[in-house]
Amino acid sequence: MRKNIILYLFTVSLLTVWSCSKLDEKPESILVTSEFYQNESQATAAVTAAYRKLYDSGQSLYNSLLQIGVEMATDDYEAGPRARNAHVRAISGLTHDSSNDRMEQLWKQSYDAINVSNIAIEKIALIDASQISEQSRAKLINEAKFLRALHYFNLVRWFGDVPLILKETTSLSPESLYIAKSPEADVYAQIIKDLKDAESLPTPLQQTAKDIGRATAGSAKSLLSKVYLTRKDWSNAAAKSKEVIDSKWYSLFDNFADVFNVATKNGKEHIFSAQFQGNSGYQGNSLASRSASADVPGINGDYADALHTAGGLYNTYANEDTRKAVTFVTQLVSPTDGKLYTFAPQFNKYYDPAVIGNQSQSSKNTPIIRYAEVLLIYAEATNEINHGPNADAYAAIDLVRQRARIAKLADISPALNESDFRDAVFLERRKEFVYEYQRWFDLVRRGADYYIATLKAAGKTLAAKRHIHFPTPLREINLNPKLKQHPDWVGY
Repeated sequence: MRKNIILYLFTVSLLTVWSCSKLDEKPESILVTSEFYQNESQATAAVTAAYRKLYDSGQSLYNSLLQIGVEMATDDYEAGPRARNAHVRAISGLTHDSSNDRMEQLWKQSYDAINVSNIAIEKIALIDASQISEQSRAKLINEAKFLRALHYFNLVRWFGDVPLILKETTSLSPESLYIAKSPEADVYAQIIKDLKDAESLPTPLQQTAKDIGRATAGSAKSLLSKVYLTRKDWSNAAAKSKEVIDSKWYSLFDNFADVFNVATKNGKEHIFSAQFQGNSGYQGNSLASRSASADVPGINGDYADALHTAGGLYNTYANEDTRKAVTFVTQLVSPTDGKLYTFAPQFNKYYDPAVIGNQSQSSKNTPIIRYAEVLLIYAEATNEINHGPNADAYAAIDLVRQRARIAKLADISPALNESDFRDAVFLERRKEFVYEYQRWFDLVRRGADYYIATLKAAGKTLAAKRHIHFPTPLREINLNPKLKQHPDWVGY
């Protein structure tokens, strides 16, 4: 994968040099771009570059931007003492508006990534059959479709109606540049179509060593089950998650800590993850430095992402819950003076002991979807279908609880009604997926009333209906006369 990335970046740098050499009615950069997609190696490099859009740098989408731009607007997180950016603090306090630069980055980076996927889908289809096997062609195109679906799934949940762009932008004409928003239903239809195509990817058992970290049939099916869940298509959510469960492709780690250990990354529970490798010319996981203590000598953390203590998250864990000590840290020994420092709970999932003084080089991956979530999707959807939990729903949630070494829900609350079991699943999701870009999505899919009540109970009293979406960035509206602001954000 790394050699492919180097090849792609070298080619892109050549394109930049050549395209800057002169202005021409037929720029050389366009000719070179078309000539790049000539064989299987180049196609693989192009799709590898599409993966890199997920986590390519600090404050890229899955390397802290979702935390800064999205999760700050929940009851579990707030801007820490060292988060000095006014736009970040505005999101944390729910005073953000359409001029917020994090909203702008969520939009820009997502569409940039979509464009890379669009180009790959189009160009790889045109490579001469003598230069690429049909098996490889289909695999690479479907990986790009999976990535496109993931980005649109985020966009439509953040912004509601959004422009649905499925082709490379090749012209500066108004017709090409100015695209109106498509209804949410149309965007979801395309997401589902792309993921159904991606279901034909190799299974995890068929994946070769060189493809570790890339999307598989299991990735597509699992993400599709989450799309159905978000749409409240309970039958399809239950069926698709059950398909993943019955496949036996995945299982839970015995120890929760192994979900985040470097030695066990891309393991049996990981369905699709953002890939990080510090101190290697690759990208380290900046969530580690953003959450690490700034007050322990030698740790050198940023402490920009803080636990919102008024939200009560820390106290939802039983003391015996093994997730608690993995998710949070309250004591550290300084590598500088050897003293033990005690402090209020801070996030700990991505802290990498191999790079104590430089957590920006953490090699821990960030899960985007893992098997524990598939189990909880199945439990939630089954409860909604049957208007109450059955034995299968209890069994699914209890697998997650048992791994955490806490009592089975079936033993302590064996006769929950539909509403109470729903709350139990959401509480389990909250405790299981801390700092994994899940909380805002979970709150808002329960609706504005639920989001507002939860945030106000946590002391974020400015919570309002408009906050279950983000505003269309003002810069994009100014650039594109066909874009309109989300109705809930007009006037803000």
